[in-house]
Amino acid sequence: MITIQFTDALVRLAHLVQQVFGEVSREHDLTPQQAQLLCLLVDGPVGMSELTRTLNLEKSSLTGLVDRAEKRGLVVRTRDSHDRRACRIELTCDGARLGVLAHEEVARRMDALAGELPPEQRDLLASAIGGILARHAARGAATLSGQG
Repeated sequence: MITIQFTDALVRLAHLVQQVFGEVSREHDLTPQQAQLLCLLVDGPVGMSELTRTLNLEKSSLTGLVDRAEKRGLVVRTRDSHDRRACRIELTCDGARLGVLAHEEVARRMDALAGELPPEQRDLLASAIGGILARHAARGAATLSGQG
């Protein structure tokens, strides 16, 4: 087994996840960014601001991504019931079908890649990554509220 440092391991893992998204997206005639967008929307509509943060895109880049997905009939913009100036992005029936397929296939492939890890190592890794993500989300929320 190769020994690598924590940061290198995370960077390599990020590249591997991107590679999996790339493979899955090509199989479903999507771009990797469209696959990521559809996967994020599988659980329901999401606001543009949250998508900008989650996908780490500039507002104009996200707008272009949503425009192209909308032209393909994968997503629609709907009014945010809490803020009339904002919109939420939600999947169409075709978008939901592709989103679920892409999400399930990415999950299946990632599970297969980790298949040889004992359950306790998988749980520990999931817990550690979950902690990193939670701290990152909390910092992002603090920055947005002016506390950062």
